[in-house]
Amino acid sequence: MATTTFDTLAYSKKLQELGFPREQAEGLAELHKVLVTEGLATKQDLKDLEYRLTLRLGAMMAASIAIVAALVKLT
Repeated sequence: MATTTFDTLAYSKKLQELGFPREQAEGLAELHKVLVTEGLATKQDLKDLEYRLTLRLGAMMAASIAIVAALVKLT
């Protein structure tokens, strides 16, 4: 998974501007940093997944065609 950045200082300052106490704002900023950097898929992650699924689907289709061809040959 690729790395995503998250500006905890700016986020914490914004929370403080909205009325959150400093400790709570900093705690929320750290929590959201973990969620954003570790819990989200990037565009590249999705492209990689699409590629793997395309290969897997192609292999299943080829296997299905081979099975059908073998069954037709038996009859």
